Amino acid sequence: MSALGALIGLILSIVLIIRKISPAYSLILGAFIGGLMSGFTLTETVSYMIEGVKGITPAILRILTAGVLSGVLIKTGAAASISNGIIRKLGRSHVYLALALATFFLTAIGVFIDVAVITVAPVALSIGKKLSIRKATLLLVMIGGGKCGNIISPNPNTIIAAENFGVDLFSVMYANILPAILGLAFTVYVIARLMPLKGDLVQQEDVEKEQESLPSFTSSMVAPFVTIVLLAFRPLFGYGIDPLIALPLGGLTGAIAMNKVKFLREGMSYGLARMSVVAILLIGTGTLAGIIKASSIKDVLLNALVETDLGEVLIAPLSGILMGAATASSTAGATVASSSFAEIILKAGISGIWGAAMINAGATFLDHLPHGSFFHATGGVTNVDITNRIRLIPYESAIGFVLTFFSVIAYSIFSI
Repeated sequence: MSALGALIGLILSIVLIIRKISPAYSLILGAFIGGLMSGFTLTETVSYMIEGVKGITPAILRILTAGVLSGVLIKTGAAASISNGIIRKLGRSHVYLALALATFFLTAIGVFIDVAVITVAPVALSIGKKLSIRKATLLLVMIGGGKCGNIISPNPNTIIAAENFGVDLFSVMYANILPAILGLAFTVYVIARLMPLKGDLVQQEDVEKEQESLPSFTSSMVAPFVTIVLLAFRPLFGYGIDPLIALPLGGLTGAIAMNKVKFLREGMSYGLARMSVVAILLIGTGTLAGIIKASSIKDVLLNALVETDLGEVLIAPLSGILMGAATASSTAGATVASSSFAEIILKAGISGIWGAAMINAGATFLDHLPHGSFFHATGGVTNVDITNRIRLIPYESAIGFVLTFFSVIAYSIFSI
């Protein structure tokens, strides 16, 4: 009964999100109805919802401070400088690789995937106009690169998964490097060539003037370099520097290196605004996660998988896939999945690092569905109409499948 009630609450949340109700309120209402339908009393339902939010509060704090790094990269022009440098270096003969690698790298260093696409899009459209490449193809390549970078990044989805499993952030990022590289190759050399020749070509009105006075590529790399080095302290030297310190310190160091300290306040405001939206969403997902965790839905899923050859190994990626699809968000999907299933995954003998890594990869499988903001934001910035944006969904899902599949394979190989 509790599993069915939690499922009803989840479905109600999806329906409300599709109906354009605020995602946070949709998730809170879904959690409330799901708790009552599960047979919990009113007091128990509220208690489980609050416990769910309490469980992700430390991660929310870290995510808010991560806004310093993200804001500095965007507002100083560092993100644009890095993407432009990669595209110029590879040139037009490797245009798909250049665009995918640009969004891959931006998301890998902590830029939101939708912001990464928005940052690279002006250059992509300019190249597409000169080479007669269709807008839908350009968008798909950028999204593919962004998805691959997102599973190895200090972005909210990775932070929340690492936090819920109680493991080091850098180790979770490092675990998915091989799937990310294989996914990038799949995007560039398979998906981009399978795309049917449909959709509009880039028109002159689609092309925007590129930013001027960008910092140098070398100085732009200081912020991500310092951040990664600080995060690597625990696995390399046994002394951990918390992401709460490492991420904003990396952003501050980068601003100084680029001689852009005057943009620090603007960058912090921008980063806080972006992360506040995520934090509010996570409060909603926390309430739903609390109800799911209290229900028997995880036991139902485990019983369904126990008959398969891989059995319990599939709990992590499958929970990420289901919750990512339900919320149309890799961040919300990773939050609900890791909050609800971490305990049972650890009891199954799967390490916290690999449990978090496989959930993170699974959350990218279907996070691009139309009831999420990512679908509309990426289509809007490249002026891809709704029909052609929908046509990209199977290709995006194929990329997500490759990332999830190879994350499971990597676990099977390297966890022995």
